[in-house]
Amino acid sequence: MERTLIGDLRGKIGQSVTIQGWLQVLRDQKKMQFLVLRDQTGAVQIVVEKAASPDQAALISSCGVESALTITGKVIDNPIVKLGGIEMQLESIEINNNAATPLAFEPFGDTQPAVDYRLDWRYLDLRRPENLLIFKIQTTAEMAMREYWMKNGFIEIHSPKLVGTPSEGGAELFSLEYFGRTAYLAQSPQFYKQMAMAAGFEKVFEIGPAFRADPSFTSRHMTEFVSIDVEFSWIESHEEVMAHEEKLLQYAYQKVKEIHGEEIKSKFGFELEVPSVPFPRLTMAEAQKVLKERNYIVPSTTKGDIDPGGEREIGQYIKEKYGHNFVFITDWPIEVRPFYHMRHTDNPRLTRSFDLIASGLEITTGAQREHRRDVLEKQALEKGLRLDILNTYLDYFKFGCPSHGGFGLGLSRLMMVMLNLENVREAVFVFRGPNRLDP
Repeated sequence: MERTLIGDLRGKIGQSVTIQGWLQVLRDQKKMQFLVLRDQTGAVQIVVEKAASPDQAALISSCGVESALTITGKVIDNPIVKLGGIEMQLESIEINNNAATPLAFEPFGDTQPAVDYRLDWRYLDLRRPENLLIFKIQTTAEMAMREYWMKNGFIEIHSPKLVGTPSEGGAELFSLEYFGRTAYLAQSPQFYKQMAMAAGFEKVFEIGPAFRADPSFTSRHMTEFVSIDVEFSWIESHEEVMAHEEKLLQYAYQKVKEIHGEEIKSKFGFELEVPSVPFPRLTMAEAQKVLKERNYIVPSTTKGDIDPGGEREIGQYIKEKYGHNFVFITDWPIEVRPFYHMRHTDNPRLTRSFDLIASGLEITTGAQREHRRDVLEKQALEKGLRLDILNTYLDYFKFGCPSHGGFGLGLSRLMMVMLNLENVREAVFVFRGPNRLDP
């Protein structure tokens, strides 16, 4: 018999159907058994009279919670049943895979173990409906962004993740043996996006993996992550890049709200807010002034930058003043920006760059790029970089390259702020950090 999804059972009243899913609850009483079976679309109660089918009752009694089952039965309208006002009367059952007992942890328990323990059993953790919802939302958000880009004439690229030379000085790179030489895992597709600009593609995007050998153990860092990257040509300033990103995010939030808004409210307990545009903007100098006025002391180790605590303070300030969850911090000093960021003509100590802070968390870095080879060489030397290592990159600007800019956005950080998650480990399918290579 063809499988019926549990979410479609309301339209099958009085019919015998086959469903498949996981045994979420088993109440094994003296004369009756009550099973709750769950699939991606919902859950349903199945009723079994032991006397009517003793062999099947014995088989059910042997099932561990979270076993994978195939059940055939008649769909009955029963308004007193909490699960959708319907239930099924068992006709047959097949155990596809019996779950061992006890479980490593109870994914549907009232309390959950620490996230790092749950990551050891990530597939069990992902069975919780709220976790499933995270990745449905992620799918919708990515689809919406691609839709926005397609409407605006962008081309999707897939850049190499194995590179032959360390970029931007070689910091935070993973190296590996590659046919007798050293290769590196790409930190970002930045140089390839700029190659696409030199190639005349004009508007490109990429959603793909990136790697950072960052020994951080915070709630927002990963060594492997999904980066959403955009680059486009013929711009006059980084303002155009920010305008593109804020409209892109507004479009994605709107799509997520339309499709998942009610489920977000029921499972996460809040109503998703679609951000208004334009987003507020603060220059770095203005942001530092705000922090000083709010008596926030920026650590001396982050001179010219803003530490995570400062980001949270700025996020709170923007929420209080503008009622907004997003803010662009612009015009960063050259000391904390890469050599290829374009500098302001009237103040060459500042770059035409920005970070996007969302609910107190930095999720994006972007800029107008320097497209003149002689200026790039000068700025690279000022940063202490060797031009021979950068030759392939610098050649992109040898035979005509338009002005351009773009940004990189962390997908999992976006999911964190969109769904009010406390830890990036909750927002990624399988987490990679300094001490985690399993599962």
